[in-house]
Amino acid sequence: MSIDTTTLLAILAMALVTYATRVAGLLVADRLALTGRAKAAFDAIPPAVLVAVIAPTALTSGWPEAIAAAITALVAFRLPLLATVVVGVVAVVLLRNFL
Repeated sequence: MSIDTTTLLAILAMALVTYATRVAGLLVADRLALTGRAKAAFDAIPPAVLVAVIAPTALTSGWPEAIAAAITALVAFRLPLLATVVVGVVAVVLLRNFL
């Protein structure tokens, strides 16, 4: 098996750019003084990313997963993170067994 130099350089360049953007984000985020709407927008990023990752899988896997995702979303407003995860896992296991 031979390694293509162009492909290797492209992979290394992409890794370097990815790492640089992550480090730059951490360095710049500490220096930003956010208030009002900007702070609210930054606070909304983690849940938005989580929903963007989970929703397609939950909604295309079948009814048990979709219902479990809805139950977990409702519980997330009342319970802490660990309890929410436990409820979500239990819900999907029970629903897969009974539906």
